[in-house]
Amino acid sequence: MKKKTIALVAHDNRKPDLVEWSEFNRNTLANYSLIATGTTGALLEVALNQNRNGEDGFIEVRKLKSGPLGGDQQLGALISEGEVDMLIFLWDPMQPQPHDVDVKALLRISSLYNIPTACNRATADYLISSPLLGCMEYKPVVKSFSEYLARNIDM
Repeated sequence: MKKKTIALVAHDNRKPDLVEWSEFNRNTLANYSLIATGTTGALLEVALNQNRNGEDGFIEVRKLKSGPLGGDQQLGALISEGEVDMLIFLWDPMQPQPHDVDVKALLRISSLYNIPTACNRATADYLISSPLLGCMEYKPVVKSFSEYLARNIDM
C-alpha cells in the first residue's frame, strides 16, 4: 500500500520552528513520504539525517521549487490531484510575502480538497499525533464538484 504523503512548508522566519518540530517528530515522519518547497525541503533533509550514521535509514524529502518561484503552486497542483494527505504550513503572519496570492491559493486548495492543514506548531502537534494519520483506510471526505462542473454558462 502507498505511504501517505505529508507536505512541509515554512516561510523564512518560521523555518527554524519547522526544522525543530520535524527533528522532534523524526521517528513519525520517517513512516511517510515527505514533500516540501525548495529551501525548506533542503533544510529538513539535512536536519532529519544529520548525526544518524546510517541508523534508521535516510529520510528523503522531495523538493519542489521555492514557494515564491512556483513551489506553492506545484504543491497546490499535487493536492488537487490527490497526491498529498496532510499539509504542515508554518506561515509568518507578521511579515508581508511577495507571493501572498500563491500562499492564499495554496491554503484555499487545501481547504477545498479537505486536506488536514496546520498553520501553526500546536495544530501540527495535534495532526502528527492523530490516530487517523496512521490509518491507511482513512480518507477525508471531499465534496463533489459535479454540479459546479455541469453548470450552464450563458454566452
